[in-house]
Amino acid sequence: MRVRLFGQYFHVPILLLAALEFVLLYAVLIAGAWLRFDFDLGRIHRYEGALWPRALLFAAAMWASLLAFGLYSSRQRARRVGTTVRVAAAVLGGVGISAVALFFISHLWIGRGVLGVAAVGAFVLLIATRVVFARMFDESAFKRRVLVYGAGRNAQPMAMLRRRSDQRGFTLVGFVQAEGEELHIPAERLLPPDGELLGICVRHAIDEVVVAMEDRRRHFPLRELLDCRLAGIDVTELLTFLERETGRVRIDVLNPSWLIFGTGFKRNSVRLFTARLLDLIASSVILALGSPLRLLTVIAIKLEEGWRAPVFYRQERVGFAGRTFELLKFRSMRVDAESGGRAQWACRNDPRVTRVGSIIRKLRIDELPQIINVLRGEMGFVGPRPERPQFVEQLAQLIPYYVERHSVKPGITGWAQLCYQYGSSEQDALEKLQYDLYYIKNNSLLFDLAILLQTAEVVMMGKGAR
Repeated sequence: MRVRLFGQYFHVPILLLAALEFVLLYAVLIAGAWLRFDFDLGRIHRYEGALWPRALLFAAAMWASLLAFGLYSSRQRARRVGTTVRVAAAVLGGVGISAVALFFISHLWIGRGVLGVAAVGAFVLLIATRVVFARMFDESAFKRRVLVYGAGRNAQPMAMLRRRSDQRGFTLVGFVQAEGEELHIPAERLLPPDGELLGICVRHAIDEVVVAMEDRRRHFPLRELLDCRLAGIDVTELLTFLERETGRVRIDVLNPSWLIFGTGFKRNSVRLFTARLLDLIASSVILALGSPLRLLTVIAIKLEEGWRAPVFYRQERVGFAGRTFELLKFRSMRVDAESGGRAQWACRNDPRVTRVGSIIRKLRIDELPQIINVLRGEMGFVGPRPERPQFVEQLAQLIPYYVERHSVKPGITGWAQLCYQYGSSEQDALEKLQYDLYYIKNNSLLFDLAILLQTAEVVMMGKGAR
């Protein structure tokens, strides 16, 4: 089961876990201060003042760090060791953020001893909470029981949702074949067509019917679906359901009317202003904090390839409304990487990548000069990755709706980069487009902030780099 907040869908179990951990993180700082000052509340108040604003700041910093390391992501598939490593890294990150924030807000400063005790307590509590939560919590209690009306070609994407991560919010009970429809679903997954659709739903305790018919002009069960709706059973279009549950817009079943009449695609003045404000603030912060890293990168490139070797790589890319611009990156490949003049996809273990280049690509340091593109207004911080004109021309002829990704500014990071591996083929471009369309349809300031936080996991864990 999912809940829609701020234009995004969240799994109820994950929301409950996040709320519980926020409360525990708030309490652990107060407990840390209590232990540090020998259980003397009067002494705490005398030396530190009120604890609640410090505890609130600590909990918020830790919670943001947990989010940044993908620990509230429905796509997270890390096992126990991976989760423990992520929790440890998130605690260190949260303590670092807290220390910096408390230092600059001088009247909220709290001793290092309290932060140290709270950090250890937070790590233990977070691990224990997740172990207990996984063992005691019945996730199925929050899952919606779903029936798919249709068993033809359109219903195939539903049949392919078999992984546990794909079905976090629902249980797929089965399919009902529509009249006159060719079967494209395994017969064993069909429900017996005994009686009216409402009767089938009642017998199987269905919460939601997903309409996946191929041809709605004939044999559309208007009366039966209306009866289900009036009986309190949700009736949902296939595309809307897949968008909600998978975080992408499926191209193979997409029709223009769904895009035209659907919600989303906000581009009012408020949204444009908040997006630009976020770009300027994030760019300024990274320009200030990333100066030493940029200097070290310049020196490393020069040391490896000589002082006359170019540091930056300039390449034409397609941006907003199809306009081209010159993208800036730290050069990570040999100077003659495309000596033939033909555009090439990057591949795994690409021999054209230099030794320094392999490191800066892994850590995404090569992307830092794109801050200049953001400040110029050619790119945003969050958005679809800009492609080269040669690839755009080629992909636009092969992939439907490909040019729609140019309806927003391209970005340094984005929803597709978080959800899908590095793209290096036409099939990868198709998969990433589905996530890009989801972002374009649902973009908001809070969604952008969530993407920026989760990008930390991509950088720290080296995901998808080539």
